[in-house]
Amino acid sequence: MSVRQQLQLIVGGLSQKGAGRPAALSAMGGFLERSRVVAATIFILTVAAIVVISSAGLTTLDAPLLPNQIATTRITAQASFGYESAEKTKTAREQFRNRVPPVYKLDQEPLRRFEAAARMLLTQLAAFEKAHPGTVDPLVTYRPELSAIAETFNSHGPYHATPEDISAVLASGDARTRAAMFENGLATLRDIYAQGVADSALGSSNPGSAVAFQIARANGAVAQRPVQSMEDALTILRVSLATDDVPRPSAQAVFRLFRFGLNPNLVFDRNATQSRQENAVRAVKPVTVNVVSGQTIVDAGDRVTPEIYEMLMAHRRYLREHSDVATQEGLTLFGRVLLVLAMVLASLIYIRIEDPETLRSNVRCGLLALVVIFNLALIRANYSLGGAEFFLRDGAWASTLPYVAPTAFAPLIVAILIDAGSGIFMALLISIFTGVIYGNRLDLLVLTFLASLVAIYTGRDARRRGRLVRAAGTGGMTVAAFAALIGIADQTPVDTLMRQMIAGLGTGLLTGIGVVGLLPVLESLFKRTTDITLLELTDYNHPLLRRMQLEAPGTYHHSLVVAQLSENAANAIGANPLVARVCALFHDIGKTLHPEYFGENHRDRTNPHDLLSPAESARIIKRHVPDGVELALKHHLPRAVIDVIQQHHGTTLVRYFYDRAVEASRAPFARTRGDGRKDRADATKAAPLPPAPPPPPPVDTADYRYDGPTPQTREAAIISLADGVEATTRSLRQVTAEELQHTINRIVGDRIADGQLDHAPLTLEELTRIKNSFQFTLLNMLHSRIAYPSGEKSAEGPLRKTDAS
Repeated sequence: MSVRQQLQLIVGGLSQKGAGRPAALSAMGGFLERSRVVAATIFILTVAAIVVISSAGLTTLDAPLLPNQIATTRITAQASFGYESAEKTKTAREQFRNRVPPVYKLDQEPLRRFEAAARMLLTQLAAFEKAHPGTVDPLVTYRPELSAIAETFNSHGPYHATPEDISAVLASGDARTRAAMFENGLATLRDIYAQGVADSALGSSNPGSAVAFQIARANGAVAQRPVQSMEDALTILRVSLATDDVPRPSAQAVFRLFRFGLNPNLVFDRNATQSRQENAVRAVKPVTVNVVSGQTIVDAGDRVTPEIYEMLMAHRRYLREHSDVATQEGLTLFGRVLLVLAMVLASLIYIRIEDPETLRSNVRCGLLALVVIFNLALIRANYSLGGAEFFLRDGAWASTLPYVAPTAFAPLIVAILIDAGSGIFMALLISIFTGVIYGNRLDLLVLTFLASLVAIYTGRDARRRGRLVRAAGTGGMTVAAFAALIGIADQTPVDTLMRQMIAGLGTGLLTGIGVVGLLPVLESLFKRTTDITLLELTDYNHPLLRRMQLEAPGTYHHSLVVAQLSENAANAIGANPLVARVCALFHDIGKTLHPEYFGENHRDRTNPHDLLSPAESARIIKRHVPDGVELALKHHLPRAVIDVIQQHHGTTLVRYFYDRAVEASRAPFARTRGDGRKDRADATKAAPLPPAPPPPPPVDTADYRYDGPTPQTREAAIISLADGVEATTRSLRQVTAEELQHTINRIVGDRIADGQLDHAPLTLEELTRIKNSFQFTLLNMLHSRIAYPSGEKSAEGPLRKTDAS
């Protein structure tokens, strides 16, 4: 250090500029932290912001609904309008389509097939008579031949003629008589087929009643006319074949043969039927639906049918096109204010019970208000996207909007920056208002609250930023899974269901990325420190720690020991061990500016304080606290670290230099008193005694006390005690449990007596645990070791122990 710098340091010139600014900032910070006016302002602004976000311009116009879903709120028409209903038109056309009677055509193929078989039979019978003339009973004599004739006849179709039938036909007369009888039967069949024969399943079951059918003609025209039933056709055929000149058995045999030729010939004509149906559908005009203002479109709890969904979409289109008639609806402003007040007051009561420290801190309350308002604003903005033309045209995409809402954003931030309990209650508050914004959807409330709980549980002890993304992604997976279950229950189409699941999962991942990006800003803005930031500060390659290692190695080693003592003690009483460790590592960084003035860094056994007065030395020693604060601010260390740097010495005395100052002030007075007694003894009889010199002025302790403040947190108190214990035990010649216990009890007792722990939230039980932890840790650090021999001769000698640290 140059002579100039030493002179500036002695007179207090180094780093004096701006010394008043931290005090002013501290006063302003204290006012903002504890002021009831600020707290009331935060409360009023929070209520007002939530009311505006959850009610201003909020209508059922953009409520996302899909066909087959259950409506969660009553929607009424805000204006009279009309629209062409595709659903009702479709229903009407289907009704007309079903009313179109089927068209049939007459199939003549069975008649042609039977006519050919009958004529062949006549030919075969004529040939049989010619081959066997005058046969009296051909069935007995020529049965095989008759059977062959019957088989030939049966081969032309589904006929079942027997030799007995063939024999009876032969007995009806000669060939001319048989031909006339067959021609009569065929003519009757032609007439019956020309009129049509219907199966009894298509028409009336009452004999003698003809049923009218649509019959397609050969030219394509369709006419309605009666058709004979099968029973009536058989009756006509029997009557026409029963002639007087033909024996009865022969007539019955001929009827049995001709019966095979009579089949229903009414065949369904699909093409003609479809053509008539299409003509009928085209003739139906679109159905127009008129809705009057105030008419209920859908009631809460009703299932959204396709007709209701169409009416709702028409209502939205009309209001979009006629914005002059659109009016707001939903809860009244008074009702919404009551709801918001109830929720905010419930939040305050919960915080008052579970975390009163948060309620006493305006910074924490402001953080809660800010992230909740920001989160609700994101949800409201997401809801407003439903009014975009794209989402109005495609309801499947509009149904994904509730699953895109980042409801876990604020709960995750609150859980990390404050605690999990506050995060859970914020999750409930945001889920309730999300359900309200999206039309009082209870399923969405439960789903978003569950997803937020999963995210908070997964990331509650996150010490890596990547774990926050995984935690939010897990919440997104929860949304996707339950969206699938809800979609299956509502019979949502598969493509819409996949969109909703992807939206939920993607929103979870994006929420995690957003939380990771916003955390450093919120930590700096609200002076909060997360375990993630603290863990990053434990990296020994931090510029301040590297500087301490190189320029003040003794202080660096001292800081490591204090960090270990503080971390173990914090674990013992349930304080934050990570905060204790990080703050202890940086608590003496101010010594790196002038390391040679601190005893742990004296390498060459020279002491610069020998050249300075006690007051000047005390000023330099005390200066490492504001220097440390300045370095911490320059390197953007968390507020918790800065507070510990300021508080770790409290308002204790710089004892060594105070004692030197007291001794120095007493020395001249002692010498003066000694010389006066000698002079008075020699001149007892010569002259009267002079008056005694006045006593020296007392040393002002304020010049030798740190500026404070005293420790305000448990971690700061632990570090303050560990700092004194480590410095004192370093000078012990012999380390035993009794000696350590005595030293630790003395240091803690002195701090209590000096009022250094008056503002620290520590109980006597916790102080006992801290002392026991110090003793245990130091005993393991300062244990004795075996002195290893340096040569063969010494190796043969007895081993001795040395107190090595």
